[in-house]
Amino acid sequence: MKQYLLSVYQPDGTLPSGELEPIMRDVGAVEREIKEAGAWVFAGGLHPASSATVVRVRDGETLTTDGPFTEGKEHIGGFTVIKAPDLDAALEWGRKLAGATTLPVEVRPLEGEAED
Repeated sequence: MKQYLLSVYQPDGTLPSGELEPIMRDVGAVEREIKEAGAWVFAGGLHPASSATVVRVRDGETLTTDGPFTEGKEHIGGFTVIKAPDLDAALEWGRKLAGATTLPVEVRPLEGEAED
């Protein structure tokens, strides 16, 4: 099966008090469903984009700068890697995750074929 990256884009800042608990409950339910379906590979949440460090190599010299890499009001806040038979199946998982998080989810295939 092919693997897909489901990237959750979230606005910078924190949610108002009380909004995070039901979202995390719903995300947990989707994660359990993905695992029960055998589509789970792994997932992770990210610290704020302001904690990023950008690394570049120019003329053999390593340069580091405080992140994020791009300026914006939204950044990747977390991700899930799944395995799915095709894009339609991956999009369905993306739809469920977007519904649970109430945030946009980008679905992108990983290069190459994964082993089962």
